[in-house]
Amino acid sequence: MSQHVDRLSLYAQPFPTGFHDHERSLRAEAGGHLTPWSQSQRVNYSQLHPSTVEPGSSSPLCCLSISKHRDLSLFFLFSCGLLPISVHARGGWLLTRGLTRYNELKQRRTTGSPGCVRAFPVCVFRSSAVSDLHLCPCLFQLQTFNTPAPCTTTEELTTGAAMSQALHKIDPVWFSESWLGRIKEDVGNNWRLKMSNLKKILQMMVGYYNEVLSQQIQEFPLPDLTKVAEHSDPVELGRLLQLILGCAVKCERKQEYIQIIMTLEESVQHVVMTAIQEVSLPVFLAKCLCVGICVQLKKALEDLVDLMAEKEELAQRCQELDVQVTVLQEERNSLLAENDVLTDRANQLDSFDDPSTPSGRKHSQLQIQLEALQEENFRLEAAKDDYRIHCEELEKQLIEVQHRNDELTGLAEESRALKDELDILRSCSDRAVKLEASVETYRRKLEDLGDLRRQVKLLEEKNMIYMQNTVSLEEELRKANAARAQLETYKRQVQELHRKLSEESRRADNLAYEMKKFEEKHDTVLKEKEVGTSPYITPSHQTSKHSRGRTEGMLSDNTSLMQLFSNFSTGTNNDCANCPCPFREKFIRLQHENKMLRVQQEGSENEKISELQTLLEEAHRTRSELDTENRLSRERVAELQQQVEDLQKALQGHGAKTDDVSVLLLRVQLNEAQDEIMKKKELLEDLQPDNTQASLRLDELTAALKKKDDDMRAMEERYKMYLEKARNVIRALDPKLNPATAEIQALKNQLTERDKRILSLERECEQAKLREYEEKLIVTAWYNKVSA
Repeated sequence: MSQHVDRLSLYAQPFPTGFHDHERSLRAEAGGHLTPWSQSQRVNYSQLHPSTVEPGSSSPLCCLSISKHRDLSLFFLFSCGLLPISVHARGGWLLTRGLTRYNELKQRRTTGSPGCVRAFPVCVFRSSAVSDLHLCPCLFQLQTFNTPAPCTTTEELTTGAAMSQALHKIDPVWFSESWLGRIKEDVGNNWRLKMSNLKKILQMMVGYYNEVLSQQIQEFPLPDLTKVAEHSDPVELGRLLQLILGCAVKCERKQEYIQIIMTLEESVQHVVMTAIQEVSLPVFLAKCLCVGICVQLKKALEDLVDLMAEKEELAQRCQELDVQVTVLQEERNSLLAENDVLTDRANQLDSFDDPSTPSGRKHSQLQIQLEALQEENFRLEAAKDDYRIHCEELEKQLIEVQHRNDELTGLAEESRALKDELDILRSCSDRAVKLEASVETYRRKLEDLGDLRRQVKLLEEKNMIYMQNTVSLEEELRKANAARAQLETYKRQVQELHRKLSEESRRADNLAYEMKKFEEKHDTVLKEKEVGTSPYITPSHQTSKHSRGRTEGMLSDNTSLMQLFSNFSTGTNNDCANCPCPFREKFIRLQHENKMLRVQQEGSENEKISELQTLLEEAHRTRSELDTENRLSRERVAELQQQVEDLQKALQGHGAKTDDVSVLLLRVQLNEAQDEIMKKKELLEDLQPDNTQASLRLDELTAALKKKDDDMRAMEERYKMYLEKARNVIRALDPKLNPATAEIQALKNQLTERDKRILSLERECEQAKLREYEEKLIVTAWYNKVSA
């Protein structure tokens, strides 16, 4: 990589006041690995290579960009996630601590040459140089796709048309024609439409990295599409082009695009490779670490725990010894004070040199005790010094263990990253196994396709039979509905004729009664020879004839009406009897489900219906008899009333002429008539509750019949619903509406796509196995090196 870097050099500017203090603080943070930067040290950027990275750093350099401009800003050499790294340049160690440290240093800069950051002399360039550095070669590389849309300026790139067409050429399967059709080309200066196009492109590229390339790009900063669409920001546009370039060099046709890159100029190749590494290097670095780090880390952690426990025990022992020393010193001080007091007293009393005196003996005892205490004190001080030396050694060991723990922690993080990568590869392998199983399933389904075709043929034949049955049933149902409507009309006509017959019979009875009354009057008038005259007889006779003629006409009308009703009833019965037999059979077949339901309730309901019908007939018969008796009773009452009136008139007209015998006879007849009238009234009163009960029973029977009619309608509606379901099934099985050939073609297309996917997965699996084998070799070599 370093052979493509321009050999440019940059003189470091003089350091401002206070920089060395900050340098010392940085050295303290770096653990003493920072060497002062010389005042006029020349930095040769050709030596900035991943191999020159400090062994303790987290990863090699991700990119290296330089430029010569007056207006300059600081460019940090960063690794994945902006971790702090150290860069070696001509024997000098420069510790880059990240953007936060840069902001702190930038506030301390002093006046100097325009545009230079004097506090931290490192590789610098103009802020717009990043976009020019990555954008121009990527733009040149994008032009090699020969897209129909123009891609010569940043404004033309922000529309997204050229980028979408290039992605379609990179992978036509993922970036399909349908997706390409959703990219609007004539967007003009509408930044919202540009934003929509760029968002679709970015989402599809992220999905391509995750699904097809199996690479997570969360560590790569995604471009800000708002800046690209609204302001044509070259930096964000360069990131978007970097993602497209990464798709090109990792797709199935990557060899073709790599050959195109190799034909470019050397400087352009360098920048293109730098852009590619920014996208793909975090994934490569995670695969280059060893697996044995976990064992070392575990061992180091166990050693650290043991040392920490030993340190705590020693610290506790030191504290106990300090307490003992303090107590002994206090005792010594008290003894010295007591010794001084005793010495003074001895000087006052007598000499301590004389052992014969009590003070001399006590002095000798105290001197012996003092010597013993001094020896004990010396011994404790020696033990204290030993413990102090041991504690210092333990502290040194603790510092070394902490450094080793830090190193092992870094290795543990790297091992966790490797474990995550291995988990991803295992998941990819599992997914490949599942896809293989699904392919086998599809193959078995394809083998079963012949059986499905035969079943389709059988279903087509059944469908034709069902269609014919359905058509015949529909025709029969229409006929049944028409016949039912006709029957309902006939029923209504019969009821109307019954009503008219009842009215006419009542009118005929009334007319017959009137005719009879007129005949009696006529006979009475003829018998009364003394009362009537010739002019009176003539009108009465004419009236009688007129009444007789009217009555006979009404009777003839009534007779003709009865004959008409009889003929109508006979015609209706003949129509019902003359209904075709197939129609009755079809109608019975349509009511099959209703009959099946009736069978369950046939016992109780049939008995109840027959009983109700019997009661209804008895009620009708009783009602007709009562009507007849009532009519006859009314006639008899009217006759008796007429006789009473005639008798009263006769008594008034012939009061003197009649004899006592006739009067008595008339009175007897009158009393009999009154008694008979009372009996008839009582009989009518007795029959009235029976008539009421018969009416209630008739209402109940009518309600039951109505309920049966409702059940019949519900059964017909249910039959219609089943018929509609049968039609839907027939439509679903119709080969014209749902052809099996289309399904077969779709299955063939799916199988072709699955085969392509299987081939790509097999290639990916082989590549994963090769990578795993390389990783195992690297781990083995590293472990052998560590063991040696």
